[in-house]
Amino acid sequence: MDNKITTLLFDLDGTLVNTNELIIQSFMHTLGHYYPGRFKQEDLIPFMGPALEESFSSVDPERTEEMVQMYIAFNRENHDRFVTEFAGVYETVKKLKEQGYKLGVVTTKRAEIVALGLKLTKLEPFFETVVTFDDVTKLKPDPEPVYKALEFFGSRPEEAMMIGDNSHDILAGKNAGTQTVGVAWSLKGKDFLMRYEPDYMLDTMDDLLQILGVK
Repeated sequence: MDNKITTLLFDLDGTLVNTNELIIQSFMHTLGHYYPGRFKQEDLIPFMGPALEESFSSVDPERTEEMVQMYIAFNRENHDRFVTEFAGVYETVKKLKEQGYKLGVVTTKRAEIVALGLKLTKLEPFFETVVTFDDVTKLKPDPEPVYKALEFFGSRPEEAMMIGDNSHDILAGKNAGTQTVGVAWSLKGKDFLMRYEPDYMLDTMDDLLQILGVK
């Protein structure tokens, strides 16, 4: 590994924080209200990753905003009930911070809910910048959120990695010119992510230490 990597940008949901059950329950609650019995849990996998507006507009363009609001309300109220940590994330991120890496979060989630997740998992102190849905005009896979984080740090794309569990993360990194890293614990599966040809694939978060040459 070339030692030029200085900046590590992480997706939040499904990468740093295990929000999978919360997201599934939030979708089931919302879609179950509007379309009782129509959606099963396995039908929700394509909705994981894109912005809520994109997911709900594919179901009902006319009710998108009210569905988004119902989802957010349920998600907020049930956040701490369903969200858990991924093994090894805290320890790895802490070590990377101690080694002097610039750490940021780049997510399609709204700032209010992002703050809840980082606080619950005690990851908040490690990240100097958090780019959310509220901070950009275009979301991943557009490179704008990645560029915004890089600009904060004064980092060039070639000295950064974008790390995530979804195709949007890999494509956003590629579009911005960073190295890209997939995580095998993605709900969509390792094979799905490999189709997007990330530079690296993590089986566990501490694999990142080995890739970066951190002892």
